[in-house]
Amino acid sequence: MKLLILFPYLLPFLAFGLSHRFSGFVGGDDKEKKFTLVIDPGHGGKDPGCIGFTGKTTESAAVLGIALKFGKMVEESFPDVNVIYTRKTDTFVEIHQRADIANRNNADLFVCIHSNSNKVKKVNGSETYVMGLHVTAQNLEVAKRENEVVLFEEDYRKKYDGFDPNSPEADIIFSLYQNAFLEQSIDFASMIQKHMKKYAGRPDRGVRQAGFIVLYKTAMPSVLIEAGFLTNQDEEKYLISEKGQEEIAKSLLFSFKEYRLKSKGEVPQIRDEKGIFFRVQVATSSKSIPLNAPQFSGLAHVEEYLDEGLFKYTAGGPVPDLQTATNFQSELRVKGFPSAFIVAFSDGKRISMLEALKRKEQSK
Repeated sequence: MKLLILFPYLLPFLAFGLSHRFSGFVGGDDKEKKFTLVIDPGHGGKDPGCIGFTGKTTESAAVLGIALKFGKMVEESFPDVNVIYTRKTDTFVEIHQRADIANRNNADLFVCIHSNSNKVKKVNGSETYVMGLHVTAQNLEVAKRENEVVLFEEDYRKKYDGFDPNSPEADIIFSLYQNAFLEQSIDFASMIQKHMKKYAGRPDRGVRQAGFIVLYKTAMPSVLIEAGFLTNQDEEKYLISEKGQEEIAKSLLFSFKEYRLKSKGEVPQIRDEKGIFFRVQVATSSKSIPLNAPQFSGLAHVEEYLDEGLFKYTAGGPVPDLQTATNFQSELRVKGFPSAFIVAFSDGKRISMLEALKRKEQSK
């Protein structure tokens, strides 16, 4: 019955969604279109977002720094990607305009960056949201806080078809959106959480679903990242520091790289083989290198892994014993890779050669 009552409200929303979702399939230029990434730093201008533990840090400033660093890294590593920002300065951008920017540019991915707050000052960690029902009361509170930005907009009820985005009925409206892109959004969100934990050392609060206004009008895979809690004293320092912002931005870069590779059907990174394995590394780069690049010509099973902020490449696949890896290393050096060297992995994670040999000896 509730859906029938809401049907008059649904019509304008559904019309909007369908017109934007299918507009990208019209015409024959899709193959030539550059991949477009829209980066959306939350809040800004008259809307500072949440305030940090010290009372001096604003969410709008912290996330802008992360967003600009992330965008620059993508531009430098992926010249074939078109990066668009919803804002690059401390300006106020209405929520519907943020989605409009992504839709107008026929974006392939929408990344919204925020920071979190909690009355309990010890709460910390990162979490990434995709569009969906307010599954828990906690998710609802986060969504409501981020959605309150509409109160800064003039005639916000008119812009959102007289609908209160924080009403219970919003759950049903919002759940109809992003379903076509939910699987891709969840995949990307999972990658973000993985790399935020692995590279930036962020406590993993998981992938969640909630009804964020900024996500429900975007006609492409979309995520909203809560990079950390400004209300936590240690995380506030981290989120506004150069080191913290660089690490978070690189975590997002690695996630984006993995998402692109997976969408192309390529192996995104070192597979997680169980036990100790050795590989021969042939290249290291601060920028992404296509696995079919000329410099890898003649090499079999080229794979990429991310380590210490760099893209690293191995060839030949994993081998369980050091002697086989040493023989292959010699072959590669003769073939024109004089700098080829052996690296060790345990359960898919890079470890030192000393640690690998020690574990091998202990397992005998």
